[in-house]
Amino acid sequence: MTPESKTLVQESWTRVEPIADTAAATFYGRLFELDPSLRAMFRGDLKEQGKKLMQMLTVVVRGLDRLDQLVPAVEALGRRHAGYGVQDSHYHTVASALLWTLGKGLGDAFTPAVKAAWVEAYTLLATVMQRAAAGEPALPQAVPVRGIRTQALAA
Repeated sequence: MTPESKTLVQESWTRVEPIADTAAATFYGRLFELDPSLRAMFRGDLKEQGKKLMQMLTVVVRGLDRLDQLVPAVEALGRRHAGYGVQDSHYHTVASALLWTLGKGLGDAFTPAVKAAWVEAYTLLATVMQRAAAGEPALPQAVPVRGIRTQALAA
């Protein structure tokens, strides 16, 4: 990721943190709207799951400046998600729901540059997760994510 992209993601996230509960509910609502079959993967309290999601995103966003330390944790997350039944196609759905949620939460502050930075960040992290789930080593950020059409996400 470029330093500019990291900064855009990190600065925009500070505007989401105060509305984390609403953002989480919005995200899951959109995710299940896009793919109702995903609801079955979430057993238990969705509000608690939303808190975990927001905490994880905060750790990831803050860790973008230390990717060497972040990647092993993201790889472990990818392996855990594979165990939950997450498939490559789900990463695109999650990306769509996340970008839609950010757009709703940030409003006019979700500029094309901010969106592009989030696409870059998500693509990098999803690639690491997918490769770990497949038992492959992490790759440099230039490698595209399998199953995610980053051009379409950026549009």
